[in-house]
Amino acid sequence: MSFRRRLLLVMLAVVVIAQLVAAGATLRTLQQDTLARGERELGVGLDVTRQLLEERGRQLRDNVAILASDFGFKSAVATQDTDTLISVLANHGDRANADMVLLGDPEGQLLASSHHPPEIPLPFPELWQQAREDGEAVEVVMHEGRPYQFVLMPVRAPGLIGWVGMGFLLDADLAEEIGALTRLETRFVNEDQRDALVADERYLSRSQLLYDGEEGQAYAVAQHRRSDLLTAYAALRWQLLVIFALTLLLTAVIAALSARSMARPLTTLVDAARRIGHGERLSDIKVSPKGEIGLLADTLLTMQEDIARRETTLRYQSRHDQLTNLANRHSAVQDIDDAIAQDEDFTLLRLSITDFRTINDTFGYAIGDQVLKVLAERLDRLPPPQVEAYRLSGDEFMLFLAAPAAEQGWLVALQERLAQPIDLEGSPIRLTLGIGEVRYPLHGDNATLLLRRAEIALDMARRARRGHQCYLEGQDELHLRQLTLVRDLQEAVTQDQLTLVYQPQLDARTGRLSGVEALMRWHHPNLGFIPPDEFIALAEHSGHIHRLTRWMLNKVCAQLHAWDHEGCSLVAAINLSAKDVTDIDLPARLRSCLAEYGMGPERLRLEVTESAIMQDPEHASRQLEELRRAGLRIAVDDFGTGYSSLAQLKRLPVQELKIDKSFILKLEESADDEIIVRSTIELGHNLGLEILAEGVETADARALLERLGCDTLQGYLISRPLAADHIVDWATQHQASLSEEQTP
Repeated sequence: MSFRRRLLLVMLAVVVIAQLVAAGATLRTLQQDTLARGERELGVGLDVTRQLLEERGRQLRDNVAILASDFGFKSAVATQDTDTLISVLANHGDRANADMVLLGDPEGQLLASSHHPPEIPLPFPELWQQAREDGEAVEVVMHEGRPYQFVLMPVRAPGLIGWVGMGFLLDADLAEEIGALTRLETRFVNEDQRDALVADERYLSRSQLLYDGEEGQAYAVAQHRRSDLLTAYAALRWQLLVIFALTLLLTAVIAALSARSMARPLTTLVDAARRIGHGERLSDIKVSPKGEIGLLADTLLTMQEDIARRETTLRYQSRHDQLTNLANRHSAVQDIDDAIAQDEDFTLLRLSITDFRTINDTFGYAIGDQVLKVLAERLDRLPPPQVEAYRLSGDEFMLFLAAPAAEQGWLVALQERLAQPIDLEGSPIRLTLGIGEVRYPLHGDNATLLLRRAEIALDMARRARRGHQCYLEGQDELHLRQLTLVRDLQEAVTQDQLTLVYQPQLDARTGRLSGVEALMRWHHPNLGFIPPDEFIALAEHSGHIHRLTRWMLNKVCAQLHAWDHEGCSLVAAINLSAKDVTDIDLPARLRSCLAEYGMGPERLRLEVTESAIMQDPEHASRQLEELRRAGLRIAVDDFGTGYSSLAQLKRLPVQELKIDKSFILKLEESADDEIIVRSTIELGHNLGLEILAEGVETADARALLERLGCDTLQGYLISRPLAADHIVDWATQHQASLSEEQTP
């Protein structure tokens, strides 16, 4: 037999075997795919079961929430009217289709239950613990070996007076309902039953753990009969066998015709392509250089070079900033992680350009990009201990120092080097940078934490207008607290978390009540009392101050109107922030609010701090002049703590100065404070201004201020800030006391 015939027979044998193997593999794959589809259906069925339980849990939670907020129910809980409680629980349980209801006191003692004796600790302690931490809990629990979907919520009036819970049984009826929806056999079982079901080879089974605790374990089990799944596979198997037989015959004929001319070079090319795909570098491919096979071999080699260049470019671009060619944030995170893995001490310096937006607005974005490039070049050429420079985003950069801390001398040299003027198109630009420093391992043990704390340190440096700030313990918590407060300020007004108190002000000459100052208070539902200085500053920085001011104006005007009906006509002082002074809509808003309650402008006095006026004196003067023309009285608050002077204030349309309490608190003890207060009163009077002193806390200070000619007094000696409904009583009592003193 010739070599050619033997080769052909071998090739045909290989083709036959390959087809048979392919047929077997395909059939096996179809069988596995059928079973895998069944597994997916089981997974979907368990997902549907979980979603249905979650939906039923939400519905039950809503029913429990309605019960917990019911006034009558709260009253019954507060009085511990057991009969009423049992009746209400039973009625609400029936309406919610609940199988179990219970009520406990705030200390966790059971008051009433459909399944438990009273005066025992609340069942399901893990559920109660979660409810105490999260405010409510919706979980699966076990009772007497049976699983329940249970909801536990607090009853508040407004403080915690009890815990109310409802649950429904995960029973065969619910499983049948889910099975009808998913077309799967579904059961709720314990651990032993679940093991028996899973071990049954007639079924495909999957389970999902619903509860794992001291009472045992509860599962949701979904099952699919193997015979049902493989019915379609059995019919398809015979069809595929016929198709494979025909394909085998055809393939054998084609293999016999093309084996000699194509098999060997194509196999070589396929092998070469596979090796290239796995990253192996080939110098040549051993096939004939002629014809299409040779062209394909050359193309594979060329493609190999193109792929290598493209991968190199993409790898570089993924780790570097396109504008400055510095390593980017992704590289920074990887390098930090590598250094942490090697347990090396290092320091990160996060830098940003002060007022970079001004550079863009003044010179254009092209010049701004050039500034970033020059700064990047300077950072990249810094001397040790710098290891790498990065551009994180925008005008923010980072330096990685292979040192436990940045030495002061090196930092000074760094700032001098980076502050050198940049000459761009004849316009020298001198950069001012802020630097935030963090150190590993002192300030964090992962890249995310270190970068965030470096950003916090940088932000602190910018706020304090310092060139450098090292991270201090507690700044992270303060930063998170500020983020929480800024976020919750949006809801503080709509959810009635804000209140107003009013501090009386007396005429120093007559002792009569001349007005009140409105002071805002915020009681956060989670953080408690928030000092005004804290949340007002955050409101100004976040842009929420206008909303707070509008709320305050409406509340004060409404309260003045209410006091008028009680026969107590007062003047109220309202504090304006720097943002309010620059708000062009403020005069119209004030006029509208006064008109709504039928009051004249003399009923309000606007207090503006020195710092708010001096940020932009010209604009402030125009705005205040418009308010004065509208008939509103304007006072300068906290006078003496800022940078203004009486000469500057002479040009402003103000009628009153309010001396800061820091000069009043120890007035009778400090000769310097007395000189300052005396001079302020005399010069203010010479300019035609009235003087109000806040912080009057002692009788000696009051007597001294009266002798010095102060016009109005305010402080704890007179009264602490009072709730609105106490002001009228206080005014009546004060007037009576004043009349008794004046009676001979």
